[in-house]
Amino acid sequence: MTTSQAVSGAAPVAPPASPGDRTRAARQTYFDGLYRRRDPYGTRRRWYERRKRRVLLDALPRQRFVRAFEPACGSGELTFELAARCDQVLASDFCRAALAQARQKVHALRNVEFAEHCVPMQWPAALGRFDLIVVSELCSFLDTGDVAYLGQRCAASLAGDGVLVACDWRHPFEARELEAEAAHALLDKIGLHRIVRHEEEDFLLAVWSRDGRSVARQEGIV
Repeated sequence: MTTSQAVSGAAPVAPPASPGDRTRAARQTYFDGLYRRRDPYGTRRRWYERRKRRVLLDALPRQRFVRAFEPACGSGELTFELAARCDQVLASDFCRAALAQARQKVHALRNVEFAEHCVPMQWPAALGRFDLIVVSELCSFLDTGDVAYLGQRCAASLAGDGVLVACDWRHPFEARELEAEAAHALLDKIGLHRIVRHEEEDFLLAVWSRDGRSVARQEGIV
């Protein structure tokens, strides 16, 4: 594993206006404090979290991917499971304490690389295209302009057979900027086919693809 710094490339649209240093500083303080605790969201111990990851992984339209990007990787539990389905995984976060926990989780895996990114403004565009981008529990912390820009960044970075996944908590919480339904509606507009929508009281999961065919059609069953 190696550590790389964020590389910003050309954007398909102009970035939104900066929310200001106070907002960014507040977010940084919030997550730095949160990740002083080990696994603050209980992603390792809670059945809810383990089951949610399984639902997400089972919703992927292909068994295997070549290059995946997971922004806002947190403590790395999903990163670890994505690594079993992908030849290479780039996982990033803007919280160094979270990255430290994620590195420890996947320390034995050679197909995972970490980077420090504050998305969507910082984006690994210079690293080429990905055939899988997983945006899990990120959109709630962004405003409308940032999510729209995030969607454009994802669309510009997906390979010809690329897949985008978004998964977001639906209940209110203090740090929320945008509801899951509103965020996913923005991602519906980036020009991909939505092939999966999984809705529960607790979370909303969607999968978009450049290939609009169902899994059965891709495999020639129908």
